[in-house]
Amino acid sequence: LGRLHPDPTPKQRELVLRALELGQEKFALRAEKYDREGSFPFENYDDLREAGFLGLTIPERHGGLGADFETYCMVSAEFGRWCGTTALTFNMHAATLLWSNQMADDMPMEDEQRKTHEKRRAMLYEKVIKDGSIFAQPFSEPNTAAAAGKSPFGTTAVRTDGGWIVNGVKHFASLSGAANYYGLLCTEDQGPDVEQSPKDTMYLAVPAESDGVTISGEWDVLGMRGTVSKTITFKDVFVPEDNMVLPTGLYYHGARYWPHMFTTLCPTYLGLSQAAFDFTMNYLTGNIEGGPPKGGEARLSPAKQMSIAEMRVKLEQSKALFYRVIKEARYDPSKADRLRAYCSQITVMEGANAICSLAIRTCGGRTIFKKYPLERYYRDSR
Repeated sequence: LGRLHPDPTPKQRELVLRALELGQEKFALRAEKYDREGSFPFENYDDLREAGFLGLTIPERHGGLGADFETYCMVSAEFGRWCGTTALTFNMHAATLLWSNQMADDMPMEDEQRKTHEKRRAMLYEKVIKDGSIFAQPFSEPNTAAAAGKSPFGTTAVRTDGGWIVNGVKHFASLSGAANYYGLLCTEDQGPDVEQSPKDTMYLAVPAESDGVTISGEWDVLGMRGTVSKTITFKDVFVPEDNMVLPTGLYYHGARYWPHMFTTLCPTYLGLSQAAFDFTMNYLTGNIEGGPPKGGEARLSPAKQMSIAEMRVKLEQSKALFYRVIKEARYDPSKADRLRAYCSQITVMEGANAICSLAIRTCGGRTIFKKYPLERYYRDSR
């Protein structure tokens, strides 16, 4: 456990060990199938649901497991060791709930606004705990780059009786066709006389079966094939008012003052890095069928030993920086903490592909065959 997760608390250790068991015994065995077919890991989500992990970032008082940001990142990294697709899509679900929980609690709100948010998020949590619902998080749009809170989203919401009418298009929408709710970031449209602003960003939970929601396009891509990230169009979709994941403007505020919210993709890639390193060690020491024999010369090669050392340095750099960063996650961090969070994203995500590339070079040409997971790690890390 300590190879990937340094100094866990008792609760973190328990949750990570449960994630390890799921990953090692179930997710790893199915990962090749989802990659080959480009199909969503429905069976893995059945396991997550049965184990209570869909409620990982829901407070215990609402029936969840009560994981905070740091604990979530540790669990997510463990899932990433065994199935990148599952870890990356699970992030969309867990982060949606985490934002409505820990991040929202840290934000300044009026008393009435906080009371309303508490009521609404309790209703959303019930959909997960009692109904087993899955939340997606479609951010990207064909013609805007609004996710960082720098500009308004092209997808808009217009107030109507009892809720909102939503129109827009999201692409690279992971969990398309698999989620029960799409956590939709959009901009409130207050009419032609009011200029749209990122301060009016809304976060709405759109029921996937709503009239006007359509999924289109293909998803036949290089890596993370099981995320099934197609295009979703929202045409005059009605969203009930109580389906607000965050109060209007809170996402914009979070993007400015809770920057660690954007680092939740990193654990998947940290897990991939560890998986590539572990495979390389097992392969060279004769513990992978079809690889070098036990006690063979491969592990004694100075060139391979140098490559292993380089991989280890990159992996330790990623872990050291990221595990420091997730302990620093808070509202309005210092400039140094903010910049370190940004650095961790580059270090972990770029480092993952560098480690996977080194792994293939070190193990040799046989490991590009699809019977080995290493070529999938490499593609997923891109």
